[in-house]
Amino acid sequence: VQLQASGGGLVQAGGSLRLSCEAPLRTFSLYTMGWFRQVPGKEREFVGGISRDGRSTTYVDSVKGRFTISRENAKNMVYLQMNSLKPEDTAVYYCAARQGTLVATRIPRVHYWGQGTLVTVSS
Repeated sequence: VQLQASGGGLVQAGGSLRLSCEAPLRTFSLYTMGWFRQVPGKEREFVGGISRDGRSTTYVDSVKGRFTISRENAKNMVYLQMNSLKPEDTAVYYCAARQGTLVATRIPRVHYWGQGTLVTVSS
């Protein structure tokens, strides 16, 4: 199963972007969803995640207060709203799915990945 992420692009510092991820999973509501990002030469890192019902979210400290994850179970979609973007947010962003109740915060716990979408923040 390949998740489909989109919405990346070039934005100036302080700007906003909204990433989308379509997850063609038969039982999407049984999966927690998350976003990771990766800079060339560095490990892929966890950005944030959302519970199966969308009521609970968790974020890495560096994006708290700026990024918001949401989901629409009826559409098999998850979103990452990114505000007040900084140059250090530049990375390829990946959506991730994990079946069960726990958000995958580490790579080995992810069951399915999206193909990645590039976000570039200029200073």
